Amino acid sequence: MLLSKSNNHEEHSIYTSRFRVTTFEDEMKWYSTEATRGQVDYSVPDAMLAFAKQHNIAVRGHNVIWDDPKYQSGWVNSLSPNDFRTAVQARVGSIMTRYRGKLIAWDVVNENLHFSLVESKLGQSASSVIYNWAGKTDGFTTLFLNEYNTIEESGDGAASPTKYLHKLKEIQSFPGNENLRMGIGLESHFSTPNLPYMRASLDTLASANVPIWLTEVDVQGNPAQQAQYLEQILREAYSYPKIAGIVIWSAWSPQGCYRMCLTDNNFRNLATGDVVDKLLHEWGGSLAGVTDANGFFEASLSHGDYNVKIIRHGVADKSVNFKQGFCRIHSSFLIAETEHIYITIYILPSCVWKEIKYYPMTIGIYINER
Repeated sequence: MLLSKSNNHEEHSIYTSRFRVTTFEDEMKWYSTEATRGQVDYSVPDAMLAFAKQHNIAVRGHNVIWDDPKYQSGWVNSLSPNDFRTAVQARVGSIMTRYRGKLIAWDVVNENLHFSLVESKLGQSASSVIYNWAGKTDGFTTLFLNEYNTIEESGDGAASPTKYLHKLKEIQSFPGNENLRMGIGLESHFSTPNLPYMRASLDTLASANVPIWLTEVDVQGNPAQQAQYLEQILREAYSYPKIAGIVIWSAWSPQGCYRMCLTDNNFRNLATGDVVDKLLHEWGGSLAGVTDANGFFEASLSHGDYNVKIIRHGVADKSVNFKQGFCRIHSSFLIAETEHIYITIYILPSCVWKEIKYYPMTIGIYINER
């Protein structure tokens, strides 16, 4: 969860035993690595990246440029357009060269639907230009847009799914950007989730046919509501076939979490932590069951590919692979000439029959340095 310079092994163990991917809260951001112009310091993110690598945890690069003028070092906002262009190009080259090939993703221009710092300085195609620079610097790592309220709030027109797709296509259609590895980042800072709207928004975004990640998942509210809503959101996301990963924005710190903690200050699970542990166990393990007197075993499963092993009288009898559909399906296979095993799967109520392209799911959490 929280990565610190302390030797708090309990703290580190809680983090490393659960998650396979992380995002650093602030430590890669421009205001952290170059607070004073020309004085670039990567020592903290270097140490955090080494820790993650030691524990086989993948890292998302967050972020190269933040389009919100509020989150800049003072010297950045004071630059003339020409100097700003030079500084931004240097920033892209510096951080993306240093960590080239070491990360699984880059949030290149963060929140460029709600804000427009780079556009105000460099013109309306500024984001497209910066993604072009990014692709030339680290063309093998997926380059993400990253926005809030696209799936959380139907009333925020600035970052609606339609506008998100328009921005994505604008970047992709810029000369030289046609073959960029692009991704959709959805921050997912929820209050009260509207699951039908979330699902419909994901349907719209999925038409872009690029990886989709929930990058900063948290829930505002009292602890009981947070746990209830968090489980709903995570289940909805996990069941959606185009979502490739989820990062939970709830690292612990003694001063309190951003909006949602998973543990208390003694590293005991809160209700939200119990939800995460329950789902990790449910999604990460295997399911075993015994058929009833009529030879039936029923289970509710998520989208994906499954291997079913049949054991009779203590001996493995047969293994079968099958793909799930969206609706209720019945799968049967012959064990012996007079015996069948029937598998009944209950999925979403939609009755659209089609093959699912399954993306392996990655679950993670953001961390920070203190």
